[in-house]
Order: sequence, then structure tokens, then C-alpha cells
Amino acid sequence: MHEHLIINHKLLVVIVNKGTAKKIVKACKENGAEGATTLIGNGTAQKFWGLNFEPEKEIIFILITEKLKNDILNTIIKAACLDKSGQGVAFVLDIKGIAGICHICNSQGSTIIESGRSKMGNNNTYDLIVTIVNKGDSELVVEASKKAGAQGGTIMNGRGTGIHEQAKLFGLVIEPEKEVVLTLIKKESTEDVIEAITKEAQLNVPGRGIAFILPVDQVEGINH
Repeated sequence: MHEHLIINHKLLVVIVNKGTAKKIVKACKENGAEGATTLIGNGTAQKFWGLNFEPEKEIIFILITEKLKNDILNTIIKAACLDKSGQGVAFVLDIKGIAGICHICNSQGSTIIESGRSKMGNNNTYDLIVTIVNKGDSELVVEASKKAGAQGGTIMNGRGTGIHEQAKLFGLVIEPEKEVVLTLIKKESTEDVIEAITKEAQLNVPGRGIAFILPVDQVEGINH
């Protein structure tokens, strides 16, 4: 069953040079963030001794409440030295739905979806569902989304921990491998797809994963 509420969460995206993410995530958790997922990417080509190279980047997804937004942003600016040129960038995105945060929901098993935004006269017809699960569970997400009306999904690898994943080995915190699934879906199917993903991937079991919905302004290349 869907629970329609006003969402007070935002998605904070941070792109920094490789080797910086662990420090940022640690600082964010110390200041109230519940977890983060880090992906590896490449930056734009630069010249080094006349040769082109693409520096490796770390992309961090952090789900935060509106109340914590400014504190976490200031923490990231300080930890990543974003006030200095060439250190990275951070930006905040609105989300219109969340699944997998049963520890803050009134009733376990609910998916929080804000219905207000969809009634603002927006002509956009697609949403992006971002699902972050433990390694090996991405196929569950893709198959569930297909059965519910999606055409498929894109899977990426990452690492990260949440408040229910504090595993340690010899006193060191382990960052388990994650899989991130991007699913582009028509708005009329969004609720069905995220409900199917939540059920199949057991997102309402603590530590299994999280999914959130991002509104899409424009889509090209879906010729079918």
C-alpha cells in the first residue's frame, strides 16, 4: 500500500577526486547522515605532459532530511575543501518518492510518495527510479521492474554503508559492495514499479537497500 506524504528528504550528490569520498562520508555520518553510496567515475580529459588523461572521480549519493541539508553541505565543503578550485562539486536534488526507509515510516512496508508534485501541471512524462541494493540483488530489481511495466534498467557498481550496516573486521569498518540500478519509467507506472521493487528486493527489511524517485525534465532516445 502506498502512503502519500510530503517528503522532507533531498538527494545530495557530491563529485570529488578519487580518495576523498571516505573522509566525506565519515564526516557526514558524524553530523547526522544515515549512510552514503559511492560510485567510481571519470572526469573530463586534462593535459599532463602533453598527454590526455581522465582523472578518476568518486560520486557520492547521500539521502538527507531538509533539516540537515545546510549542516551536511557545510560539513562536505569543509571536508572536501570545495571552497577551493578543482576540488569537486556538490548539489542537491528534489526527490518525489522513497522506499526502504521503514525505520522512519509510520507503518512498515509503506512507500512514501509525494503526490503533490505530480499535480502541478508538469508535462514531463518520465521518472527515474534509483535503487541501491547489496551486490547480487540487482537482478531482482530489474526483473521486478520489468514485470511492473519497465523496459529494463542500467546497473552500476559502488560501495557504501547505512545505519544498519556497521560490519567490522579486525576493528576496521567494512564498506560492502553495492549495486545501483537506474530505471527510467513512465509516470503512470512509477508507483507500480517501485512497489514491485520494494517487495521483490525486500527493501523494507533493514539493511537490504533503498530506492528513490527523481523527476525527469526531458528524455531523448526512447524512439519506441
